[in-house]
This record gives sequence, C-alpha cells and structure tokens, in this order.
Amino acid sequence: MKILITGGAGYIGNILTPHLLSKGHNVTVLDNLIHRQHGIIENCNDNNFTFVYGDVRTPETYKPLISSHDVIINLAAYVGMPLCKRFPHETKQVNQDSAEFLAKNISKDQYIIHATTNSGYGLGQHQEGKAVYCNEETPLKPISLYGETKCAAEKAIMQTGNSTSFRLATVMGISRKMRMDLLVNDFTYRAWNDRFIVLFESHFLRNFIHVRDVAKAFSFSIENHSQMSNQVYNVGNTSANVNKMQLCETIKKYVPEFYITESEINKDPDQRNYIVSNDKIEKLGWGCDFSLDHSVQEILKACPVIKNTNCPFSDI
Repeated sequence: MKILITGGAGYIGNILTPHLLSKGHNVTVLDNLIHRQHGIIENCNDNNFTFVYGDVRTPETYKPLISSHDVIINLAAYVGMPLCKRFPHETKQVNQDSAEFLAKNISKDQYIIHATTNSGYGLGQHQEGKAVYCNEETPLKPISLYGETKCAAEKAIMQTGNSTSFRLATVMGISRKMRMDLLVNDFTYRAWNDRFIVLFESHFLRNFIHVRDVAKAFSFSIENHSQMSNQVYNVGNTSANVNKMQLCETIKKYVPEFYITESEINKDPDQRNYIVSNDKIEKLGWGCDFSLDHSVQEILKACPVIKNTNCPFSDI
C-alpha cells in the first residue's frame, strides 16, 4: 500500500513509520518539523520511505499527496490541553480544519485512519467525581479545545464512507521523538528524578496504551480494512485502566524510595475520570503486547538520556 502519514515525525509517527515499512508498505511522511525532531531521518535508508517537508494547512502541498496515496493516516495535531489553550487558532487549523479538508478531497477508493482521543468522552466533571464506563456509543462531551477539535475532525472524516477512527487512550512509552507531558512518562520521570510526587484527585481513572501497540493498531486496521471501515474504536490496554494512585504504586515497585502524597486543596485541571471499554477492537483479534509495568521500566532506563539531552517536557 502507498501510505501517507501526516505529522509522521511526531511521537507516534516515529514508531509507526518504521513499523509500516517493515510490513513492506510505501510510506510518505508529511511534517513541518516544528519541534525540530530528527528521529525520522533513520528511515531514509529504506527505498520505500519518502519525507515531505510541509504542512497540512497548505493546500498546494497537501492536496496532491492526498490524491496519490491509498491510505492516509491522520496524526497531524496540536495535542494536549495546555498546548491547545496556548495556541487556539493553530489548534483549530491543524486539528479540525485540515481534517475537514482531507474529508473533502478524498476519493471513495481511498482509506482514512484518523487518530483522535478518548478524552472526547470528557465525563469526569459531570459525574461528581465518580468514574464512568465508556464505550464507543457513549456520547462525546469534550471538556477542552483539544477534545472539541478532535471530535469535530472525527465527525467530518467518518462521513466520507471509507474511514476508521481510533479513540486512543493516553499513550506511554519511548519514542525517537519523546513526549514527557504524558502521564505515565511524566510520573515515571518524576519518580526517578525528584523521588516524590503530590497527587490531586488520585482516584481519577485513565486508560493507557504503549506507543508500539498504537502502531500495531494502525497496521491491524490496514490489514482488516474491509471489516473495520466506517467504524470507531476505542484503542487502549484494558489491563492499564488505572487511577493515578495505582499508577504511582506501579512505579514505586521499581523506585522503592518514591514518596507519594496527596493534596486535598487543588484540583486536577484535567477532569477526566473513566473506565474505557476496548472490547470492540479486541473482539476482532487485536490486543496489546506491552504492559504498564513494561512501559515504566523502559522509561526508567531512558531517564538518564532524557535528563542529559534536555528532552522537551512539553510538545512545543
């Protein structure tokens, strides 16, 4: 297959690109390299890899790439609540407007795989602090600009008639383009570097997934296109639907001196609190290979590299 990955030099794209190349696909990455990430360069030794320096907001660059590929994997996004709040105009342009442009310029024979977020459920603030069970039929109630734009993008793309949307759990693990603002990555680094953490609303539940299992899900969708097209799927590790205290206790197994305390004063600005069902995609035969424990251990191995190379602790 000829596959275009937008935002393919990012955290997920740096794992997904070599994964798809290893399957024999022709992969083109479109990225504006706003974070000066260079990990994608190692794929240049593969004859099936092409890099295009450009932006999904530039029609004259994006439109011909859309028309010349069989599959478009839509990863390009401003991600996370703080970043989107800081750059609201750019967030809407990249997350929503470019997805709507893609939907308008796709043919019926082409396949879109859209990456969105299960934060779109956003139910924590509506349930008086109690965790809510969510499946793909649960109404979307995003509580941030990030969630709002990604949900709007999903709506546009799912109207094309030949697309799949993955509502991803919070991603964790090591990539050539690291993100240290993600919860497991962040908490594990704090345990290693600071040896303590103060938790707000430690009972809030999240679902997590390793970045390599995310890549596996995209590949699985391509291989099962006819079965999965026109469907939305939650994609997470069912065994890693844990609250913040349970996450810290998992980390403490590997950093025994990690001191965990709680504060009753402050609130978590991210009010998500839910148990997410991944049954729909699991029933098709997909499953995770990497556990929460594995993720914590690999991040701990990487901590000296992260600290001594000034790895960015946010996405911009």
